[in-house]
Amino acid sequence: MDTTWPVAVDVIARLFASEGAADYLGEPVSQAAHMLQAGALAERAGAPPELVAAALLHDVGHFTGTRTGQDLMRGTDNRHDDQGAAWLAQWFGPQVTEPVRLHVAAKRYLCAVEPRYLSGLSAASVYTLGVQGGPMRPDEISVFEASQHASAACQLRRWDDAAKDPDAVVPPLAHFAPLLAALAG
Repeated sequence: MDTTWPVAVDVIARLFASEGAADYLGEPVSQAAHMLQAGALAERAGAPPELVAAALLHDVGHFTGTRTGQDLMRGTDNRHDDQGAAWLAQWFGPQVTEPVRLHVAAKRYLCAVEPRYLSGLSAASVYTLGVQGGPMRPDEISVFEASQHASAACQLRRWDDAAKDPDAVVPPLAHFAPLLAALAG
């Protein structure tokens, strides 16, 4: 992107341009377009900078871990939520990494507590819900609700679900570079 940005921003930019350019696992957009849409939705909603960054980066675990998004679509949970949060933790604090780590749990939670939520998911997201454990059980719900980052993760999840529009016009990653640079430690 630019040699004046911190290393984190350059590494993320390379990921968006390489692995991020791939199709997004059964959705009509690329992985990078999906994440840019989620970040733009968070920004438009007036979310705090850390949550905008989390929305923007929530799916990096699909291409930073030992298992890929393709593994997930073949029926093996790739734990992209945990992998992405762990990878991001080298530069970002918990206000960014924890909503990323919890965004799959938030999908499972919302499916369990909001009966209409499941009907709004894309076919690919319904499929991965099954691979990721299905709707939460009552004991899992109480653990999730006790997390200080549960609300942020649910907000991120809703932007994630809405960020699959092939006709969406969103800013490029360079638009978010100053925000990422300010948050990167």
